[in-house]
Amino acid sequence: MSDLGAQLRLAGRDVLLVGGPAKALGLVGRLLDRQAAITVVAPSVATSIQDLAERGALAWHARTYAPADLTGIALVVACPTGGPEDEALERVRDDADRAGILVADLQADTYRRAAGAGAGAGAGASPGPTPNPSTGPTPGPTGEARTVGSVTLVGGGPGDPGLLTLAGLEAVRDADVVVVDRLAPLEVLRDLGPHVQVIDVAKIPRGRFTPQERINEVLLDHARAGRKVVRLKGGDPFVFGRGMEEVLACREAGVPVDVIPGVTSAVAAPALAGVPVTHRGLVQGFAVISGHAAPDDPRSTVDWASLAASGVSIVVLMGVETLPRIAAALVAAGREAQTPVACIMDAATTRQRVATTTLGELSAGRIPPGVSAPAVTVVGAVAQFAAQPAPDA
Repeated sequence: MSDLGAQLRLAGRDVLLVGGPAKALGLVGRLLDRQAAITVVAPSVATSIQDLAERGALAWHARTYAPADLTGIALVVACPTGGPEDEALERVRDDADRAGILVADLQADTYRRAAGAGAGAGAGASPGPTPNPSTGPTPGPTGEARTVGSVTLVGGGPGDPGLLTLAGLEAVRDADVVVVDRLAPLEVLRDLGPHVQVIDVAKIPRGRFTPQERINEVLLDHARAGRKVVRLKGGDPFVFGRGMEEVLACREAGVPVDVIPGVTSAVAAPALAGVPVTHRGLVQGFAVISGHAAPDDPRSTVDWASLAASGVSIVVLMGVETLPRIAAALVAAGREAQTPVACIMDAATTRQRVATTTLGELSAGRIPPGVSAPAVTVVGAVAQFAAQPAPDA
């Protein structure tokens, strides 16, 4: 089923996933890239799937499967979770067979159609082994037990799997365990071997999250068990990614750790929207700022007055809620109210969209419709280019 999304024309068609484990993240990423309309039915799902639902990228019904869920569905994917809800998956398959709906099995990499539709078990692949448990030595593809583990932090880029570096892709494909963030390029997980364990440690803003201390423990526990662990993060691990905290935790524990840089969304997202963060004759530099702490927040360590006077482009990450306060601080410090602003949402995905405004409008609390996290905001003269067509990818 690894190429099922490419083999079938799924754009705009309804796909039902019954179950939402972390192992399904790669398939979800691939289906979203193919612009399928995804519905997930499961009492609970991986955090990244919940995040995608809250962002409107897919629909999630937090309950058990019902036959009515098959109405209008073009493809059903049975996603085992290892829990008691898996008992209903055979019923899902039988119901889909009777309705003549194509059925795929996440773990088995096979699909089937109802006998009356003229197709039987497809793809010619036999069910693969189940994922490894979270304890005990993890065998590699040839079955050998590893005794020395390691951690590799991989910057996944802004979201498009094509923007993951070759070194990063090689590390992911060679991993025993992949510990993933919600903004990582999920589609690359679809090509992992069945022995690879996927662990979702996503953090939903103001919602469900895995504490950083727990993430560190997960990395160390699996590395100490002799596994090759890849920590797949969105963007670059060292640009507001808390990557250095994970590196230090590994060093202090004596666990070998490497870092593979990633394409940072601070530059990539504006570029994909047609916005250069610098431009000859217009601006000679740019600053990347976390908007998590607003200018009037005691936790803020940014000299906003100096930043406003610097004349450089300002790129704000994680700042959707604080944009009006940031804009007000910049205007109060001397930045022109007519300074262009561009907000790029869901950059490097099929859902990318751009909204433009000015500092003055933002400072008055007037955020353009549709602006939501995750977003990258560019403040400065270069933001004017967002109104023009973006260059071909």
